[in-house]
Amino acid sequence: MAGWFELNKSSDGQFRFVLKADNAETLLTSELYHTKASAENGIASVQSNCGVDARYEKKLASNGKHYFNLKAANHQVIGTSQMYASADSRDAGIASVKSNGTSTTVKDNT
Repeated sequence: MAGWFELNKSSDGQFRFVLKADNAETLLTSELYHTKASAENGIASVQSNCGVDARYEKKLASNGKHYFNLKAANHQVIGTSQMYASADSRDAGIASVKSNGTSTTVKDNT
């Protein structure tokens, strides 16, 4: 089974999506969106940008953990990864987003 997106509604009525790997691990979490349509556009943006190396911004948190942002062509952050213990594990996370981010499966939990 390939990865999938989950679309959720928060308690304050906003929307967010996550990209899951085939083992159900969360790879990428979006920002909050005011409308469901905007969140769906965010999913489409992941699908179209996940294969482009230049769209990944590798970061180091103040606690020494590694993470990355996936950005759109306009440099807006589409989604943020979990924290990783090493740069190598972060890079493996990027590879997983590349392979799972083109999924067309969306589990709508709204």
